[in-house]
Amino acid sequence: MNDADPAPSGSTVTLEEVNSDLTVYLVSEEVAASPAEGRKWVKANWRNLFESELEGWYTDPRLWPKLTLKRFDEWFEIECHSMIIDTLGGPIEDDEP
Repeated sequence: MNDADPAPSGSTVTLEEVNSDLTVYLVSEEVAASPAEGRKWVKANWRNLFESELEGWYTDPRLWPKLTLKRFDEWFEIECHSMIIDTLGGPIEDDEP
């Protein structure tokens, strides 16, 4: 990220800063409950996940590194959890149109 910045401000983004607010992707219960199923799901969806994460930093794909499953595995850690609890009780709305 720091190397790709077209207008560096002089300050670098640390790994701790990047990991302070992680993205959650909802998957089926079957995928979340089995490491093998989780890996199959990641292998089928890694490119979309990678692009989604990179777009959060730079919307210009020319600034992105070459996208490979190997690089995805090096850059991202996947955790599967089988439960999510909505503590608000209201409707869930997408904040993007």
